[in-house]
Amino acid sequence: MVRSLAEVPEGERVRIRCMRPGGGAIRQRLLDMGVTRGTELLVERSAPLGDPLEILIKGYHLAIRRDEAAYITVEPAGGLP
Repeated sequence: MVRSLAEVPEGERVRIRCMRPGGGAIRQRLLDMGVTRGTELLVERSAPLGDPLEILIKGYHLAIRRDEAAYITVEPAGGLP
């Protein structure tokens, strides 16, 4: 099932499928932080009001806003990284 990262519940492991076109500076900043196609990540938690999300990606914790996470399309991970 393909969906945006903003829709993924806490504790779920997913793989980045692609990034939605547009976004300009946001897209480039995410790419610079290692948010690239094929990378597996874990949604660790979200803030009490739901924004931002904390994800574990490539061995480090990254907090991103839900509107930024909406640019990232993900699919279920195939197994443990």
